[in-house]
Amino acid sequence: MTELRVGTYNLRGLRDDVPALVRVLTAMRADLICLQEAPRLAGWRARCERLAARCGLRLVAGQGVAGVAVLAAPRVRSLHAESGLLRVFLGLEPRGLAVAVVEVGGAPLAVASVHLDLDGRARLHHAAEAMARVRRVAAPYGAPVVLGGDLNESPHQPAWRYLAGQLTDCYAAAPRGDGLTFTARRPGHRIDGVFAAPGIQVLSCGGVDAPGADLAAATDHLPVVAHLRLAG
Repeated sequence: MTELRVGTYNLRGLRDDVPALVRVLTAMRADLICLQEAPRLAGWRARCERLAARCGLRLVAGQGVAGVAVLAAPRVRSLHAESGLLRVFLGLEPRGLAVAVVEVGGAPLAVASVHLDLDGRARLHHAAEAMARVRRVAAPYGAPVVLGGDLNESPHQPAWRYLAGQLTDCYAAAPRGDGLTFTARRPGHRIDGVFAAPGIQVLSCGGVDAPGADLAAATDHLPVVAHLRLAG
């Protein structure tokens, strides 16, 4: 059995207090972190790599147009990375998927980061498209799937319900804390989540033990971390 921590965090484009953000990312103590609103466009990779290095992590997958990425701790071995845009909806922001197939303690795992749209029709389409893609990437490695993201909707809404029907909503399975993630200063909604394949045991899922001042200053979302156990 292998235990690991997988987190998800919307960085708001590093427009806030970056030193506070680094402290929160470090406090997550995660083996893998799915990022949304990571640095984008020109120089995105170098900026993501610099941020990762400040937290003792490394960039293992990313999509520079959509601002999604996956960071990994030193003990995580990278096997494959694949990223790309999801279907483009006219008039809406480009959305993408970053997938890293990794090995932790001898066990394979496919970890994907996604940031769904504000438009409900696009959200549901992209949720299904993301699941199909990450499963395709994971299949050659026999890797179970973990998906982390900013879903831009609550658990009772269609895209969230779709993902929770395909994977386990980790917070619902083993909640720690109130689970609210938005806004960071006045949390009132759970719109960020980690979802794991049914064969993965969820030991706990919730917020991060970091100073409230850092959580409020780092970005407008709160991070989520799931403590998981893999068979193998």
